[in-house]
This record gives sequence, C-alpha cells and structure tokens, in this order.
Amino acid sequence: MKKYVLMAVLLLCAVACKGVRPLSERVAEYNSRMDAIVNAYKEGAAALQKDDTLSAEEMAMRHEALYDEAVEQLLAVGRETIEANLNDSLAVIALQDVAGYMAPEELLGFADRMDSVWLSSEPIASLVADARATMATAPGSPFVDFEVVEDPEKADTVRLSDFVGKGKYILADFWASWCGPCKREIPNIKAVYEKFKGDDFDVLSIAVWDRPEDTAAAAKENGVVWSQIVNTDKIATSAYGIKGIPHLILFAPDGTIVARDLRGDQIEKAVAEALGK
Repeated sequence: MKKYVLMAVLLLCAVACKGVRPLSERVAEYNSRMDAIVNAYKEGAAALQKDDTLSAEEMAMRHEALYDEAVEQLLAVGRETIEANLNDSLAVIALQDVAGYMAPEELLGFADRMDSVWLSSEPIASLVADARATMATAPGSPFVDFEVVEDPEKADTVRLSDFVGKGKYILADFWASWCGPCKREIPNIKAVYEKFKGDDFDVLSIAVWDRPEDTAAAAKENGVVWSQIVNTDKIATSAYGIKGIPHLILFAPDGTIVARDLRGDQIEKAVAEALGK
C-alpha cells in the first residue's frame, strides 16, 4: 500500500512540476532582462553626454526622463518576476533589486504574500523593517530620535533630538563622503541655508555609512559649515527606512516631519512654503 501511495505522490509531483523551468535558468533570464534595461540606459546617457547641441538644462531634463523610463522598466520586470516566483528565491532576488524604487506599501504587500521561509531571511527581513520605518516616518509623523557615539575615544554621544524639535525648522541631509549625488546636492542645500538661516531655520548634515575622517574631509572640501552628526553608520538610516542617499527630510519646529526625500528645486520650495516666504 505504501508503495502505491509513494508512486502516486511522485506522479502528482511530476505532473505539478511539469513545465516549471530550473531556477538557474529563470535567474539567468531575469538577469538578462534587467541587464538589457541598465545597458540601454547607460548607452542613452552616454549619447546625451556627446550631444553638444543640448543646453545643460535640456540635457538634465532628457537624462531625468531617460532615468525615469529605465526605472519604470526595471520595476515592471521586477514586479512580474516577484509575482510569478513568490515561493522561491528568485522573488527574493527581484525584490532586493527593485525595493529602492517601490513605495513601502507595495513592498510590504509583496512580502506579506511570500513564503514564510523567505520572510525570515536577512535580506527580506531588512527590507520589511526599512519599509515599516519609512511608513512610520511619513510626513505628518513625529520624528524618531536616535543616538550615536561620534568619537569612540571620548565616548561622546549625540542625538537627533539635540537639533530637531528645538523650535526651528531643520533640513536634515542624510549623506556620505563617497556619494557623488550627495555632493552634487550640497550647492542646493548651501543656497537654501544662506537664504533662510536664522531663528526659524537651520540645516543639519547626517553622515551615514561613512568613516568620520572621510566625512570631515568631504565636508570641508564641499563647504559644509552647518551642524553635523557623524559616524551614524546604519543607525540613522534604519530609523527612517532610508535605502538610498542623498535623502533630505524637513522637520517642523516641534519635530513633526514636514517633507522627505527632497531633491533639487524641491528643497527651496519646501522650506519657503514651510516658512511662509
């Protein structure tokens, strides 16, 4: 009897698994599709750089459009792959690849439908924690405090609450010395600082994923003259669910989060609106 039951189970498995391609084959196809999108974006960006008929503004606009198109394509492939592979490791690979482009609600929606064995794995557990932290620190939410030891030799600690919630609007810039886009954003931050600094507004740089000595050198080189918190490693980004930098957050005088993920012209606009100017 047991022999026939075993044969039936094996037959059922063979029928159920018929047509399911090996994981290695599906991963290779997925990587090929994603690589094709990235390579097309790189080729397009390189072509733009060579086009001397474009003004700086036109080039920036076209590059942004090219980037946005690539992101949408990556997301489409990622979503399709996750949906079709919720119960195996390809979903984990795809979710890791596109998590940075997803709203936290969408990421959590996929994670909730994945097999529990993947939810408990480090990559997915970390993504879920970041998504929940992002949702908990959405505009309108109170700020989340954190504490770091800036100088281990002196054991000096500094908290975000030493700056935020003290009666001023604070523009916090999460950045790192090795981050090119972070350094390109500093002139925009500097312009806002020089225009609005005073009793009602200030800027705070928060160095993440960086060595204090590298932060100090980059801050000096790029003219960062406002207050800083350094040596936060992953503490600051984990508190706010930040997966990529630069990431700018505007805090109200009472510490309420006014806006986050500000870039470029959005920075001055958000600050001016908050200050009523």
